[in-house]
Amino acid sequence: MNPLGEHNGGERSFQAPSDEVEETLQKALVRAEDGEWDEVAQILREALESTPDDPYVLCWLGVAERELGLDGIAYERFKRALAQEPTDPVLLATAGTALAAFDDPAAEAALRTAAMTAPESAQARWRYGAYLAREGMADEALEELDAAVALAPEEAVVHLERGVARCFANDLPGAAVSLTRAIELDPGEGWAAILLGLVQLEIDDREEAARMLEEGARLRPHDVEAQLLAALALCMEGAEDRAFEMLERARIRGDEPDRVLLLEIEARIEEGPDACLKLLHGSMGPSALRERLTTRP
Repeated sequence: MNPLGEHNGGERSFQAPSDEVEETLQKALVRAEDGEWDEVAQILREALESTPDDPYVLCWLGVAERELGLDGIAYERFKRALAQEPTDPVLLATAGTALAAFDDPAAEAALRTAAMTAPESAQARWRYGAYLAREGMADEALEELDAAVALAPEEAVVHLERGVARCFANDLPGAAVSLTRAIELDPGEGWAAILLGLVQLEIDDREEAARMLEEGARLRPHDVEAQLLAALALCMEGAEDRAFEMLERARIRGDEPDRVLLLEIEARIEEGPDACLKLLHGSMGPSALRERLTTRP
């Protein structure tokens, strides 16, 4: 889903951007659809010079700067956007999700307000649900995410987040169903494939776990951990040639801190399937699942 694709939720009863800002946002959206985040940021920075306190410009500039890896600057944009006391639920939900990644307590109020004032907005509901799940309120999270699925059944991210919430609720079979649906709707979503592979590993569906971990690793070639997980899973299933291929992919992308783990996994692959299963099922798989459940891709 394009993060600039819905900037006012289509709800004109809420605060809407001025015509001038709307025109700027549309111009930025065209660039965002092509992944031209430098251009998006430049357009919005220029707009900020004439409208320094506009919450829409601040919020979507924060989105662009986050895409560019400028997390600290983006954080300040989102804070300033919320300081203007906007009422647009999509803006509130977007900024709230961003602040949640920094454990900012202002995130909860923004997300809750968005969901309460726009109960028919799938984005407001799933973002609040995703926040609740990661804050340990799985039952409440699933209420929001079930509502979001009903509102937007063809949105992959909604099913992805419901899968995450079901993991937190210790419903791993249910999580597998939701994650599978997310992948069906967005086959290029490598993050969901890796999560599904790790869930299937936990429920001891080893063949499917290996398949999904390999698929996710190939979709995310820069994700070193994903290559290593896939290497162990493939070895576990007796596919040593592909396991060594994944190990080499990790070696190419890895850096010095990865060296010790690379050597350990290489040794496990050489020892055979049982050694790979022991490492993957015993420690590395559960650890990776916990970390990825709490991380927002």
